[in-house]
Amino acid sequence: MTNPIIDLLGSLGPGKMSSLAYDTAWVALLGDIDQDLSNHALNWIAENQLSDGSWGVECPYYYHDRVISTLAAMIALTKRGKRHHDQRQIERGLAALELVTTGATQGLSADPNGSTVGFEMIAPTLVDEAEKLGIIKRQGERVLGKLSRQRAEKLSLIQGKMINRYLTVAFSAEMAGIDGLHKLDIDNLQEENGSVGNSPSATAYFALRVKPGDPSALNYLHGVIRPDGGAPDLEPFELYEKSWVLWNLSLVPGWDEETLAHFRPHLDHLFKYWKKGVGVGFSGLYSVPDGDDTIITFDLLNRYGYPVDLDAVLSFEEADHFRCYNFEIGISPSVNIHALNALRCAGFPISHQSIQKILKFLKKYYETCEPWVDKWHSSPFYTAAHFIIACTNYDDPLAKPYVDWILSSQNDDGSWGGLKPTAEETAYCLQALGIWNITHRDISESIFRRGLQYLTDNFNKKNLPLWIGKGLYSADNVIRSAILSAMALAKLNL
Repeated sequence: MTNPIIDLLGSLGPGKMSSLAYDTAWVALLGDIDQDLSNHALNWIAENQLSDGSWGVECPYYYHDRVISTLAAMIALTKRGKRHHDQRQIERGLAALELVTTGATQGLSADPNGSTVGFEMIAPTLVDEAEKLGIIKRQGERVLGKLSRQRAEKLSLIQGKMINRYLTVAFSAEMAGIDGLHKLDIDNLQEENGSVGNSPSATAYFALRVKPGDPSALNYLHGVIRPDGGAPDLEPFELYEKSWVLWNLSLVPGWDEETLAHFRPHLDHLFKYWKKGVGVGFSGLYSVPDGDDTIITFDLLNRYGYPVDLDAVLSFEEADHFRCYNFEIGISPSVNIHALNALRCAGFPISHQSIQKILKFLKKYYETCEPWVDKWHSSPFYTAAHFIIACTNYDDPLAKPYVDWILSSQNDDGSWGGLKPTAEETAYCLQALGIWNITHRDISESIFRRGLQYLTDNFNKKNLPLWIGKGLYSADNVIRSAILSAMALAKLNL
């Protein structure tokens, strides 16, 4: 009988996630440069149009994802779609796109977690091209037209700096369009693997309009395109995947030596890329470090005795919060929660000024925002569960209301879910309750028994795309590690 944890650890590679319509549409535009790539991607677009004629993730309906996915797919089909079937899809897409853009003002504000990555930069470029192609009406003062002002605001933050691989905006380099090529430091834009920001869409843009036919960019795209023609939001993201998989599993006490032996190569790999005073990014082949991956990797390596420095974590500390990236618009509460947990595990007392800063930020944030919304994950259970984990045995009164909220939110079948029951969200809730109950022993065994049964029954079902990138995606190996961790913690509480 195989061990699913060891199987998971043995399968980790460049990172596993679902395909995105947005990135795939950019690859589909490469017809005159690489017909093989383009045709495969165009077929994926044709096969993944939603029932209402739009593109993007069907569930959850996330307005920002639908807007850029549908715009990009329509541009690709208008430029590259030559078949009779393509023309019918274009007609259906036009009707859907009119509904999407007509309702943009109300729809965009309805997404509680806010914009997808780079939306305010990407959408105006897509709108401009779609207008020129005659796909949509002139947007003018409608909300999609006004987004061009936000794009200008973001560009003003990097005034005087050329966009190169050391700036996060390179991940969304396609936002430069044709008129913004002068903003790109072309000779210093690509990563070692030929990509621009490890992003298929940014790299396809580069191979299409910046350095047409660039061999290293095309080679990267051939390496990341799926057999069915779909493209992910980013790849590789092996440091992000490994750190999160191991962090989830590390929440379970008492792993046997055989399992821990399979942790070690991945821990060594993470430590190899740790830079003193800097931390890590989502990949060893990506030039920009970020707060979330640095904090989680520090917390993990610190637990297992690696000599990682706290200065790297503290380098992301601002006057009143911890940031994820430089020049970011919108602060992530989950990054601050992860910093709280990492600093606590590093020995900071709750009275420490950095801890108090985080708690003050979180309190203020949730006084003005819908509870537990976050810019990197669309489920409130993700953020709430991590807050409970960070506060248990540190400040229990802070955690207890959210323990009670999660308990009251369990469905009759043992699951949890914001829009509908999911194994991923059930796993986060069981992780938090399991860690709380190991100490407090005040949660009924039936809660764990029913949750464990739901996870057992739904272990191999397809994940909903709840993670937020340029569109919505599912981080499949990370999700599987959360489920396995939750099942182990549930068993410890029975």
